[in-house]
Amino acid sequence: MTEFDSLMQFQRETEALAQVAGRLGWDQETMMPRGAAHQRGEESAAMETMLHGRRTDPRLTDWLAGATAPGPAGARMLDLIRRDFDRSAAVPVRLAAELARVTSVAQGVWAEARAKDDVAHFLPCLSDVIRLTREKGLALAAAGFGKGDAYDALLDDYEPGATAAGIAAIFDRMRPRLVALRAAVLGAERQPAALSGQFPRDAQLTLARTMAGAFGYDWTRGRLDLAVHPFSSGSGNDVRITTRVVEAEPLNCLYSTIHEVGHATYEQAVDADYLFTPIGRGASMGVHESQSRIYENQLGRSRAFTGWIFDQMKDAFGMAGAKDAEAFHAAVNRVTPGYIRTESDEVQYNLHIMMRFDLECRLISGDLTPGELEGAWNDRFKADFGVAVDRPAHGMLQDVHWSVGLFGYFPTYALGNVYAGCLHQAIRAELPDLDESLSRGDASPATGWLREHLQHFGALRDPLRTVESACGFEVSEEPLLDYLEAKFLPLYGL
Repeated sequence: MTEFDSLMQFQRETEALAQVAGRLGWDQETMMPRGAAHQRGEESAAMETMLHGRRTDPRLTDWLAGATAPGPAGARMLDLIRRDFDRSAAVPVRLAAELARVTSVAQGVWAEARAKDDVAHFLPCLSDVIRLTREKGLALAAAGFGKGDAYDALLDDYEPGATAAGIAAIFDRMRPRLVALRAAVLGAERQPAALSGQFPRDAQLTLARTMAGAFGYDWTRGRLDLAVHPFSSGSGNDVRITTRVVEAEPLNCLYSTIHEVGHATYEQAVDADYLFTPIGRGASMGVHESQSRIYENQLGRSRAFTGWIFDQMKDAFGMAGAKDAEAFHAAVNRVTPGYIRTESDEVQYNLHIMMRFDLECRLISGDLTPGELEGAWNDRFKADFGVAVDRPAHGMLQDVHWSVGLFGYFPTYALGNVYAGCLHQAIRAELPDLDESLSRGDASPATGWLREHLQHFGALRDPLRTVESACGFEVSEEPLLDYLEAKFLPLYGL
């Protein structure tokens, strides 16, 4: 057995254990009894301790030094294992275990606080999470990650190669056109009506399953459950999705499902030969988000596809909540100054992300304390959106991310939108008759293109190369902004 073979056998077991750890997280969000929270924290800490030990095992140094890669895929695997070893070695095992324990408990506390609109109940846990995450960022920065910056070192975990300065520059270029577009549509004389009616839970879930099938989700390797905050979990042959149901707001369920299917089908489409290797997953969270957002928005909210959904709604509920397909399409794409990021329209979504990005940078730098977060959030939201936050569940308690230590994750949502804009432009150029298929509820031409040009490769390439290789041109925010203006200005009669 060669050094490379020994290394990959060891790595295969590490990757399998990481999948088991992920399943613990899925269970906690979907089926775990509430009383098990502290026990699950100990279980998560034990799993993280074991995984940290494997990722920093001294034998890895010898294997990496002696291994010869059999081709480009093998070379990429070696690079990612080496990177993971260096990152893991920079974080003390004590800190890794404590973060796993605290975030496991904090996740449950956040859900309770959100349900009760009780910021004070969440603040002690949040303070611990931020303190430990900042310590992790500083440890990684000291080891050379993020070029010595703690936030960049954390960001690098989700979008390798990205920096806060680079993201801020993209956001600075995007903001003026987004703000101008929002002002135009909110000030337009034509304002679409929202859907009206009650849409029973079970019928929503049945229709959600239909939506998932339309986008190619493989039910033999997945399942759909309910969660407070919808998410996708797993890779390879076990990729699970969740959604949520509000009986007066069926679009929430349907589009949350389509969004998570974008994540899930990416994982299901990765080359089976890469399973249990470092390249057997999505290239980055930004690339992952590009798949969920293009499924949800450019495809799922297109006039062609919403026309098909309109008919499905009538079949499922006896009505669609709108008088005709055109009114339904307008309702699906309605721009309103709402509080909730996950329910935000395409025009304003990135403005939500820009706000969170600025706040979490300040939290990690220490410029903003956890106790000051609610006030800072409310002030910034009023300034950016012109609406006062009415309750904490609509403010700083609405997202799960900070409770589980995902600092550096939020900007990848906006990067994903930028990537999706580029991919959509490339798809439309190659598939000029795509709307004909979408109008029949058949997204396979687009999803097949994404599988062939991007999803199949997993993490074989770095994030930018993954997107640019698929598109055939350099990534830019311009295709996204052009798409938004071309869609929303006519929709609002402008």
